Amino acid sequence: MDWDAALAGFREHLAVERARSPRTVAAYLADVTALRATVEAKRGGGRPPGRLDAMDVRGHLAALFDVNDAASIARKLSSLRAFFRFLEKRGESSGNPAKAVRGPKRRRPLPRALDVDDTFRLVEAPTAAPTRAARTLSATEQDRAAILRLRDRALFEVIYGAGLRVSEAVGLDVDDLDPERYGALVVHVRHAKGGKSRIVPLGAKAAEAVAAWRQARPALGGPDPRALFVNAGGTRLTARSVQRQVRRWTVASGVTQPATPHALRHSFATHLLDGGVDLRSIQELLGHASLSSTQVYTKVSLDHLMSVYDGAHPRAKRSRGTP
Repeated sequence: MDWDAALAGFREHLAVERARSPRTVAAYLADVTALRATVEAKRGGGRPPGRLDAMDVRGHLAALFDVNDAASIARKLSSLRAFFRFLEKRGESSGNPAKAVRGPKRRRPLPRALDVDDTFRLVEAPTAAPTRAARTLSATEQDRAAILRLRDRALFEVIYGAGLRVSEAVGLDVDDLDPERYGALVVHVRHAKGGKSRIVPLGAKAAEAVAAWRQARPALGGPDPRALFVNAGGTRLTARSVQRQVRRWTVASGVTQPATPHALRHSFATHLLDGGVDLRSIQELLGHASLSSTQVYTKVSLDHLMSVYDGAHPRAKRSRGTP
């Protein structure tokens, strides 16, 4: 199998058999195409992908260190492993040469969480007093702006109240909120990472915000009445739109910490841990496949605890670093 046939088959494998998103397929193909370019430049072309070895893969990745960080190189290596695994299963390669290549060590960044007061300010900002700009709008425009503020309040309450990823939040349908089955409002997250689903409860504040939004939402109409969160035209919100709204209300609320939709998810987990919830429960609520992904919040919580201690204990600063 030559390169063109291998890439075409790999594209179909990712899109159809693995059901990867178009963006993921494009990223994998770009990584494999880059390997092809490296091999052809060094060896003068003509060598099919099934005959490459670990030295070819290692040499390609080594050339990337000057322009890529460890996380990017690790992702590219993952793409190459998937490609050679595909060739191996098709009988086009006797092994997976990318498996013999160790990825770079990555420093795992700690999740950035907001403190409780800043989180509340951000979440409540959309339904606080109208901004000056809103007073310059016509009556019709003000009504629509008021509806969108209800949407943003409900959106933020759901992301923070259930610890959702932004992709999970924008993928919610109206029917995914069930107020009766468990005697309280719960969110059925159907579009979770890895194709898994989970059920997460929502608190009273989130339930109130969602009820207000659902009552106002029909006024926007739109082509998809099932979508829970929509834009002014009634079309389902995108993740990028949510990011813009979080930035907007972060500024409006006076929150000085950098905030993103994912920061609200991190805040959900950190605040639960600070409140005494065990890691296993937080893992289930977040939808983590592995407990190791959840354990990072213990470091975040400890850092916060040490910061509070240093700022409050009368002998903390004197004792730190003193024999």
